Amino acid sequence: MTPRPPIRVVLADDELMVRTALRAILSAEADMEVVGEAATGAEAVAVVRERAPDVVLMDVRMPEIDGIRATEQILGTLDEPPRIVVVTTFENDSYVYDALRAGAAGFLLKRADADALVQAVRLVARSDTLLFPAAVRALAAEHARAHPAPPGWVARLTGRESEVLRLMAAGLTNAEIAERMEVGPATVKSHVAAVLAKTGSRDRTQAVIAAYEAGFMNTR
Repeated sequence: MTPRPPIRVVLADDELMVRTALRAILSAEADMEVVGEAATGAEAVAVVRERAPDVVLMDVRMPEIDGIRATEQILGTLDEPPRIVVVTTFENDSYVYDALRAGAAGFLLKRADADALVQAVRLVARSDTLLFPAAVRALAAEHARAHPAPPGWVARLTGRESEVLRLMAAGLTNAEIAERMEVGPATVKSHVAAVLAKTGSRDRTQAVIAAYEAGFMNTR
């Protein structure tokens, strides 16, 4: 069996010590390669365009443009963008939520241990799973209270599409959803595409955020 190529990672953080620590942890893994670093949001966008990584570890508070705008630019302008994981100090930071709304695949706390960091990079690089912990769900619930009337797309979801969206929000991959629903992967992929279209979302993260904001996750 041909071995998989290493996961290409870009580190974006304005603190050199943070980037140095992240590089040391990831470079020790045989299946990972740090291919670039950035100290500002603008540098992050440029480095990603040049180096074409699989995963970006993105700080949200950086000079020039912050991680939220950098995430928007990367995901909005590249045909095959990387998965972006927000790495932050505060789990209840509204910056984190805004980055997830922009399409980041999830977030990690800077105090996370080395094993958690490595597993997170592998998870988002090798699958369609989201890093979507309870803290983000709480932030989404707060935003939902400002939107008491559900948007029209909620009523347009079929029963199967609703089930798929709930399982997406639970962090299941397409393969896991297929197993849970006892259908083929192609069927799940079709349902996911329909969910993205009906929620007006570019990716799974935005669809899940939309579900929480709409109050959909509180209904059956």
